[in-house]
Amino acid sequence: MIFLYKVLTTLLYPLLILLIYFRKIIKKEDGLRFKEKIFTSYFNIKKKNNAKLIWFHAASIGEFKSILPIIEEINKKDKFEFLITTTTISSGNLAKEELKKFNNIIHRYFPLDVDFLMKKFLLSWKPKAIFLVDSEIWPNLIFNADKLNIPIGIINARITLKTFKRWVVFKKNAKKIFNLLSICLTSNSETKDYLLELGVNKVFYNGNIKLINKINQNEIENLNKNLLLNNRFWVAASTHIEEEDFCLQVHSQLKDKFKNILTIIAPRHIERVKHIKKMCDKSNLNAQVLNKYELIQKEKEIIIINSFGVLPSYFKYAKSVFIGKSTIKRLERVGGQNPIDAAQLGCKVYHGPYVYNFEEIYYILRENNITKKINNATELSKYLIKDLQDLGIRDNKIPKIINNLGEKTLTDTMRNINNFLFNEIK
Repeated sequence: MIFLYKVLTTLLYPLLILLIYFRKIIKKEDGLRFKEKIFTSYFNIKKKNNAKLIWFHAASIGEFKSILPIIEEINKKDKFEFLITTTTISSGNLAKEELKKFNNIIHRYFPLDVDFLMKKFLLSWKPKAIFLVDSEIWPNLIFNADKLNIPIGIINARITLKTFKRWVVFKKNAKKIFNLLSICLTSNSETKDYLLELGVNKVFYNGNIKLINKINQNEIENLNKNLLLNNRFWVAASTHIEEEDFCLQVHSQLKDKFKNILTIIAPRHIERVKHIKKMCDKSNLNAQVLNKYELIQKEKEIIIINSFGVLPSYFKYAKSVFIGKSTIKRLERVGGQNPIDAAQLGCKVYHGPYVYNFEEIYYILRENNITKKINNATELSKYLIKDLQDLGIRDNKIPKIINNLGEKTLTDTMRNINNFLFNEIK
């Protein structure tokens, strides 16, 4: 099975190149840097010769943001360089902004898990240790790292029952892969049990590291601050196709109660903003596609966000936020987007029934009365009417609860990471 995977990925390499080019054409890949994923000549190695390099692979935005506090903590202990690889174009765009604050972190796109690509990548960058984040299991990477005596671990590991059953079908091969992991820090107790069954020796459950993302509110600015402070508004964040219609239904119901209600929609994929604008026009709703550094125009009622990384600047002033990818039945087994940023900035969070990807996070937040499940537009509008009754009054307890949970998770996580790093790296 493992040999077959190695052969198949190599044979499929030409087709995978075509796939990446196609994704570039439809704007699913970075138009300038997509070749980092497929050609060794574009790895663009930039590191100090004598520096100890730690490589973190964090596929998308949530994983990327969650490891920055960990890197900050490691920096307090010793001098390292860090390589962060990501997969999605949105995480790459965020990295451009976030990594300006650091002078020892480099971002690259993660190469395809083809044997010769991974071998060349490892030989070129020469990491002293590798951390995969969440559910990123790449056999060619893991086996090549083992051959080169590079310790590799997983942070915030998450294995669902469905994924576990797939691994169990090839249990002998699965154990060969998972036995090569030096440490696994899981995001829930269920995953810990699965990993022990699959042969990982050092498994720890410290909590979900997405809770430790630190947000400095003083660094968050919004050109529309005065308008947001003096008007009733709510945010629909990370919405997916079909959910914008749901949000427009909620807006129409809110208009019956509040004459000047403002609905801010931030689609998960901003290439869909023109489609959403057309939906608003069809419904006779006065909408504006808002680019970065633009002001909200007067008498607009639907604002469609058309830029990356700006959601915190709206969460900072919002009382209520709906998190998308949670109301679509066909996405039931992959539903849910990360609600932590909104909660950390003091928002009451609403979500639909389908939050499988962040089930443990939503459970913790529900237990602390921060999130609430809604089943339809009418139900959400009723809660929003109650929240927005008193203009400008927010629940100051919410950020404190999140910060306390995050601090405990960070302390426990760093204890294990430091033990691993300073025992493994010579």
